[in-house]
Amino acid sequence: MRKTLQYISNIQDLINRVLETQMDKIDEAGAIVAKTVMNKGFVYAFGTGHSHMMAEELFYRAGGLARIYPILEDALMLHNGAIKSTEMERLEDYAELILQRYECNEKDCLIIASNSGRNTVSIDMVKAAHKRGMKVIGLTNLLHSKAQKSRHVSGAKLYEIGDVVLDNQGCLGDASIYIPEIDRNIAATSTSLGAMLLHAVVISAVEIMVEKGHIPEIFSSSNLDEGDEINDKILADYRSLVKPL
Repeated sequence: MRKTLQYISNIQDLINRVLETQMDKIDEAGAIVAKTVMNKGFVYAFGTGHSHMMAEELFYRAGGLARIYPILEDALMLHNGAIKSTEMERLEDYAELILQRYECNEKDCLIIASNSGRNTVSIDMVKAAHKRGMKVIGLTNLLHSKAQKSRHVSGAKLYEIGDVVLDNQGCLGDASIYIPEIDRNIAATSTSLGAMLLHAVVISAVEIMVEKGHIPEIFSSSNLDEGDEINDKILADYRSLVKPL
């Protein structure tokens, strides 16, 4: 089998494993998001390194919830120094300094993505959110996380302290296809599976809200003819509340 076909087949297998193992967790996470939105709280979203893309994936998205607030910390992303971001995500007490800049409270919740679930900033971010009364939804790779030691002083990992934890079903190290000629694995799966899981959580949340008679604000694609009109009405209320807008 060509390696490209093997990779796509692998993704299909992982999706089937999500269907077999994660649906209850998706609905538990959806219930947290639904309660947050109905209480006029914000769903904060955070990740370091490539996992920050999960926060961006939910934010200002066609078909996405308006009450998403991404925590986009430049030093923990890739565009201001990829190597530096790896070093920064291991710093103690940094997460608390980040969250102090946001007006989070018990009405809000946090979605945090970390494939390894072992680095200090991610663990401290969960603790900082819990200190403010927020529920935390974790997105991680259980196989990888359980095989590696935590880098946090407490020894904790994301899957052990999140209120609800979604497993992206990935392999150890995330890169999933072995190339014998270079003796290295390539082609990560955490982004595609992570995005799918988080959109499934949003769908679950919207279903819960609609069943309770609450119609959430949902962005349209700005590339539909009617999109700007729909989005402008939402942005009139949220532009001053969500700084990244």
